Amino acid sequence: MLATKTERAFDPFAGLNGFGKPEQWQIGGLDPLPEEEWARMREFLALSDAEINAMLSTVEALFRRGHELVVATYDYLLHNHETAAILGWESGADPEHLSERRRFFTVWLARLLGMDFSSDLAHYLFRAGKVHAAHGPRRIHVPPVYVTGSISLVNGAFARFIMEEMPGHALAPLALAGWNKVLTLHLHLMQMGYQVALALDHGDFGVPFVLFGRMRTATGVQELTVRVESGATVESALRKFFNYYPASRAEVFDVAWADGERVDSTGTPWFTVNRLYAVKPMWRVLLNGKDLSYIGGPSVELHPGDEIHVFPPGR
Repeated sequence: MLATKTERAFDPFAGLNGFGKPEQWQIGGLDPLPEEEWARMREFLALSDAEINAMLSTVEALFRRGHELVVATYDYLLHNHETAAILGWESGADPEHLSERRRFFTVWLARLLGMDFSSDLAHYLFRAGKVHAAHGPRRIHVPPVYVTGSISLVNGAFARFIMEEMPGHALAPLALAGWNKVLTLHLHLMQMGYQVALALDHGDFGVPFVLFGRMRTATGVQELTVRVESGATVESALRKFFNYYPASRAEVFDVAWADGERVDSTGTPWFTVNRLYAVKPMWRVLLNGKDLSYIGGPSVELHPGDEIHVFPPGR
């Protein structure tokens, strides 16, 4: 029985009919994984054991004021005309929406006060940043100035709570230094997620990504549109996609390494090692039904109307 036009167009094994030889391809230039950026930033901030111990001594005091902080935060956002407009609360807060945001804030505060430094929290904050870029269920865009400002308000509230609950405590200054570093770390991961979401939406035209099998599980979606600039290549779209869904990289790619060279401000060359992502055997990434392994890899130029399909082995 002859295949239909649609079946031929999206055949994941296109090219395996004896015409041409597949070539393994790879992409580079991807952002660090959230957990990698989390570790790098934490190392840069040099959060010490002494600061962590001082922070621990203040957790109980801050916990006692947690409910007050959650309520006061959203009262403040409601009565600030700019944030009220962003949230759609010009005529008052929607009770269901307010409840959602308070729950989110409470979960975040619990993980903060619980001294959670896990990779899972890095991904949680990364996702929160995407939500702020209007990629959440309510599609509300919160400009970064208000996210940064909110973190600063939390920092200020922590200082006031510690002063009121633990007046004159010898470890208070060191604890506040530590909380400032951790809140900065949280902000950085949220900004990372915000930026990848903005990049996904920026471009002259959209390229639909249609996902199958394990990729649906890894991303939680069946289809997503990635916008690219005129003249962009498939690699540009793949880079945006895998920056947006960093956890899915391990499904599709093996990590490879390539030597590189850069020149510093004095003109001295330095050798570097660059991470590349090589597509795994039997994974099929198709452009308009044609396997990239047979049509030149990800350097192929994209055009309006193009589609990319990603198939795991076994289909």
